[in-house]
Amino acid sequence: MIRNLLRKIVPEFLLKAYHYCLAFLGALFYGFPSKKLIVVGITGTSGKSTVAELTSFILEKSGNKTASMSSVRFKIGDKEEENKLKMTMPGRFKIQKFLKQAVNEGCKFAVSEVTSEGIKQFRHKFIKFDIAVLTNLTPEHIESHGGFENYREAKSELFRACKNIHIINLDDENADYFWKIPAKNKIGFSRNEFDEVLPERMNMPGEFNKYNALAAVKTAVTLGVSLQDCRELLQEFGGIEGRMETIIEKPFKAIVDYAHTPEQLEKAYETINSKNLICVFGSCGGGRDKRKRPVLGRIAAKYCQKIILTNEDPYDEDPVQILSMIKSGVFDSRFPKADFYEIPNRREAIKKALSLAEADDIVIITGKGSEPWMCLANGKKIPWKDGKIVKEELSK
Repeated sequence: MIRNLLRKIVPEFLLKAYHYCLAFLGALFYGFPSKKLIVVGITGTSGKSTVAELTSFILEKSGNKTASMSSVRFKIGDKEEENKLKMTMPGRFKIQKFLKQAVNEGCKFAVSEVTSEGIKQFRHKFIKFDIAVLTNLTPEHIESHGGFENYREAKSELFRACKNIHIINLDDENADYFWKIPAKNKIGFSRNEFDEVLPERMNMPGEFNKYNALAAVKTAVTLGVSLQDCRELLQEFGGIEGRMETIIEKPFKAIVDYAHTPEQLEKAYETINSKNLICVFGSCGGGRDKRKRPVLGRIAAKYCQKIILTNEDPYDEDPVQILSMIKSGVFDSRFPKADFYEIPNRREAIKKALSLAEADDIVIITGKGSEPWMCLANGKKIPWKDGKIVKEELSK
């Protein structure tokens, strides 16, 4: 709320100068700690957290003391804390402090998600990135950036800042754009390498997770881990909280996932591949990516047997308006009204989904994943965990 107010009353060049100065002062205060680490920056629309967690896991299990920073947690060696900031990439001073602590704890590597919103505020500045990784790129944060080209340009800033090694998903339609950015070494990965590089069994379902695993392997091999060790460690990795996480196995299955873009939602539904899906979802408020709301509705209508629309961080936007935009997409697809429910209270929506589920059904709750807060109007936040709510409601 305060950030939006500042954007309205403060000239853009002054805001940029402010953010840039904060980045410099943070790095200066903590002594430019990234110079003493090998830093991996991971960007893209989807998969950043999974690639960051996987890469960190492989490096650690291979005997390297590692720090990692993601939307899920902050981890330095054996010490970790949940990321409760509702912000994937924290402020400049916190980032530099984190890197300084990593140096003090004797870490060799630091792995970090890098977001377009963070780049807009120069949070990536004065960090020496040794490797930049691109997972994929699809339209997201379009209103904030003023168009897809601006969003892509923001993502590319990580690669322009990193002069050493670029690791790029060659199957992404924007791969050429990123490949043209100068670097000492460029490494590509694609679907053709799935069978050659990845083990037959992983604890992460879906083709999109194969891409995530491949990105992590390419990064770890570049940093000195053998391919064989990577393959073995991928089989040990237990998955990430809130990312295609199975909360209940019986009497029916319930899954929580972070999918909040049309591309992510469709991939999640396709991965489950069931005709008995009961789908709980909404869309983030505050004027964020309104264009995707009817699209989310149409995708749900295509894959779900029953749909339950609910709140998903409405912020200061009218929740009824958010849900009506999603609903327009649902009913554009002639979805049966008898199988549609609109329940703004997210706990009640989850409760309803569980009550509707029978033995062969799968309840999938998307949009928040492992996020610890529900963000409401006037800056109010309430503690929240989709997985925890599912367990609580089932126990009742």
